[in-house]
Amino acid sequence: MNIASALRVGLAKVFAYSLLSLFLIPLAAYLFTGYAQRDEDAQFITRISQRIDAEKGMPAAEKQAQKDFYRANPPSTICTNKSPQVADYREAMCETYGELWQFNLVRKVSLWSMVAGAVLLVAVLGLGALAFVDRKMQYTSFVTGWHLTTWASAASLVVQGALAVWLSFWVTAFFFHKYSPKLIILVGILVAGGVFLAVKGIFKRVQLRNGVDGELVTEADAPLLWKRIRHMAGRLKTEPPRHIVAGIDANFFVTEAPLTVGGQQLTGRTLFVSIPLLRLLDQSEADAVFGHELAHLRGGDTKSSALLGPKISQYDHYRHAMRTGGLTAVVAPLLDLYRMIFEVALARESREREFKADRIAAKLISPEAIAQSLIKIAAYAQYRSKIESELFGQNRKHDSAALGIASYVAQGLPPYAASADFLQEMKSANVPHPFDSHPAMTERMRAVGVRLPESAYGALVTRAPVATWVQQILTADAIEQRMWGEYEQAFAADHERSLAYRYEPATDEERALVLQYFPPVQFALKGSETVTVSIDGISTSADGTTVFWDAVKALEFKESSFGNALVVTHREKNALGLGAKTSKIKLAGLKKEKDDFNATVGHYWQRHQIMRAHQQEG
Repeated sequence: MNIASALRVGLAKVFAYSLLSLFLIPLAAYLFTGYAQRDEDAQFITRISQRIDAEKGMPAAEKQAQKDFYRANPPSTICTNKSPQVADYREAMCETYGELWQFNLVRKVSLWSMVAGAVLLVAVLGLGALAFVDRKMQYTSFVTGWHLTTWASAASLVVQGALAVWLSFWVTAFFFHKYSPKLIILVGILVAGGVFLAVKGIFKRVQLRNGVDGELVTEADAPLLWKRIRHMAGRLKTEPPRHIVAGIDANFFVTEAPLTVGGQQLTGRTLFVSIPLLRLLDQSEADAVFGHELAHLRGGDTKSSALLGPKISQYDHYRHAMRTGGLTAVVAPLLDLYRMIFEVALARESREREFKADRIAAKLISPEAIAQSLIKIAAYAQYRSKIESELFGQNRKHDSAALGIASYVAQGLPPYAASADFLQEMKSANVPHPFDSHPAMTERMRAVGVRLPESAYGALVTRAPVATWVQQILTADAIEQRMWGEYEQAFAADHERSLAYRYEPATDEERALVLQYFPPVQFALKGSETVTVSIDGISTSADGTTVFWDAVKALEFKESSFGNALVVTHREKNALGLGAKTSKIKLAGLKKEKDDFNATVGHYWQRHQIMRAHQQEG
């Protein structure tokens, strides 16, 4: 399935879920009240007809007239009938808060909920369509859609929650002539909690921390580079960056959003440059990249991103809160639908921005320079990702002091560029970027009118640059050394943590590493008894036995006034062969620590499952 097909399928699914979230409960209430009222009407007319027929001395014609009157005015219609002729009838039947009053009210509420849901759905689709018009409409669309969908989701929770509570009583009362107070209370608590989370999420403000690993490059550190950047910005008639940050990430970017670098918050325009990539690019190729990034500044792309970014982040946090808030999940599909449509609009505009920035850079420097820079950046990023993936996949612990990712990449890039894998991977390569979804590299090259044969890619990547801008950054070597040291230390730590999940363990060394992250955890039970969770399984001091993880198929914690217990479903059949074997780990006395116990059991069992899955893959 290609990306376009997958996108259509994804949109169709989210749209279908949105329909369910908007209409399922109101439609169920509407249909139920209609069915119940028709049933009650039929029973009422039967009873009243029998009573009329039993009246002695009433002429037959009058009896028929009265029966015709009640058939023409059943109880379900009488509350809305304002005719003076039915005033007594209406007063007798339509007592406020009575059964008939409730059914009429719920029927109206459910109908208008569906109407409001349809209007809301049309509004969301309309706002999504506006996001495709232009950048200004995109901002207006998102801000409007943000407020509309968040408040509408909260209102929907209130209304649908009330309908759900009402249905939890009347469905059982109508069909089974009884009701469950526990069910009503449970639904009520879920609804109240959902509404609270929704309203809380609306007013919660997310603190954005846009951080980047890098160090400031002052004008004293690179006077010629600063001069060149300012000269190019002048040619483009745009304000130059206020800050230049150098790092080892495999990309270049500009931003106008506040950026945290080394504990310092930068404001205004910031240009990030990659030292490893600057070593690979000729000055003209790097100039083409700088021109591309400055074109984003001139076009207002970064200003737009700085305005939209915090709002999108706030919206995404709200969506996540709704999706994971229990009953609030019923309103999440509509939020997801609008976000998905808006993301398509953003991606479309992002492609247009990239093509436009490439064309400006091509005019400013040359089409060949922008094409060559795209190939080199994509090649470096692809190969570095490949090396890091291979290193992370190794089952031996790395020494962070001797990891040497930078040297691995530098030494391995030339042979990689000459391999068959290189040409295949470069056909669909993207130039990495932290903020936008870039078009494929080959599309961008065609857009500036350059058609380099694939056979020329390898030689271009391995060709040593004549002069680079990194030579003009006095602090480049020191920055790169510090950054790679920190990066490799973090890489080795993450890899070591992953090994704790992968190892069975099979050796003393492996066991020591696993126990470093997963030591035995003991919980006190009643009296002097204990239960211990370890990488081997769960054991209790009462019987001295261990339920090993390999024997576990499922786990369920059960609370009881007679003592809590963990019910273990085993992989083998029970003695009768009719189902899975189960056993019970008694946890009498485990009360306050039950949440910690369950979290620990889940964590250690997850580790075991990941370890077994890794063994099967290997």
